[in-house]
Amino acid sequence: MTGPWPGGWGPYDMVHYGHSNQLRQAKAMGDYLIVGVHTDAEISKHKGPPVFTQEERYKMVRAIKWVDEIVEGAPYVTTLETLDKYNCDFCVHGDDITLTVDGKDTYEEVKRAGRYRECKRTQGVSTTDLVGRMLLMTKAHHSNIVSLHYQQHTDNFGKGPKGHSPWTGVSQFLQTSQKIIQFASGKEPQPGDTIIYVAGAFDLFHIGHVDFLEMVYKQAERPYVIVGLHFDQEVNRYKGKNYPIMNIHERTLSVLACRYVSEVVIGAPYAVGKDLLDHFKVDLVCHGKTEVLPDKDGVDPYAEPKKRGIFRAIDSGNNLTTDDIVQRIIENRLQFEARNQKKEAKEMAVIEAMKKREQKEQGEAPAQTAH
Repeated sequence: MTGPWPGGWGPYDMVHYGHSNQLRQAKAMGDYLIVGVHTDAEISKHKGPPVFTQEERYKMVRAIKWVDEIVEGAPYVTTLETLDKYNCDFCVHGDDITLTVDGKDTYEEVKRAGRYRECKRTQGVSTTDLVGRMLLMTKAHHSNIVSLHYQQHTDNFGKGPKGHSPWTGVSQFLQTSQKIIQFASGKEPQPGDTIIYVAGAFDLFHIGHVDFLEMVYKQAERPYVIVGLHFDQEVNRYKGKNYPIMNIHERTLSVLACRYVSEVVIGAPYAVGKDLLDHFKVDLVCHGKTEVLPDKDGVDPYAEPKKRGIFRAIDSGNNLTTDDIVQRIIENRLQFEARNQKKEAKEMAVIEAMKKREQKEQGEAPAQTAH
């Protein structure tokens, strides 16, 4: 292929719409996007234990629609040799800092050679924030009331020994129509397409969802997959606890980034009724192996598609649920909290060094800190 070949390198642990947005921006900088994903051993050495195994992470990244190819077991430090090996013109990373275990910038070499590009971080989401939401198990993250407990936790969770890192702290995501347009396929169903409808929460979009949607996609030769996402209150009604972890806006982008999905219904009705099926001219309705809870009136939400003979139960062979992921994280709670404190301290040290360098360059005396 002609033109620039960007490469994105990263751990891609707990892949979320922030990562997808980074890869969307990277793809827009060139023609063919190669993404390097680190092994479990590399991540453990530099950042702490990953939530997902390398096999799960490879599959998650492959499922993002802007990715053309992935490099399994990519080195943690991106060198010019790595870029040349995969014919990449440059590498792309977010505007946050990535440090090695000994505190060095992992992109130093490629930056010096002028083969580094930066894309903007997605405000309002980070792995740290998502882990924090799960550890808390509070409804505060998707209501207007921020509980004192949540505030205290976010302060502790994103705080180092001194100050606050702008990269690890918790912030709120703001949805815009522009962001939805950037993520949406914009493609209408074509004559001859099989319109397949699936519905659910798709919370903390994970490998279990990817395996299910891939299986749904394989149900037809020319599939057009529509995902109906339930509003937060609806999800909370049937899931309980503090679900959903991600609000409707976050879940919309997470699902739109998946290569098997053509369209998303934002705030779909729980019951898959006549109006919805007729409006989208649905040929097939699929549901996974998770339990189907009756609607508020006690009726099976899939009664209409079953009556029409267009309902199909799909077994993706993957039983992973959002609950399982939350459990994985809670089991590793102490390791995660220690990891975040360490990451914060490392980032703060780099910020201090950057400030000192800037002051030196500008010939200013360093600011005195009162003790």
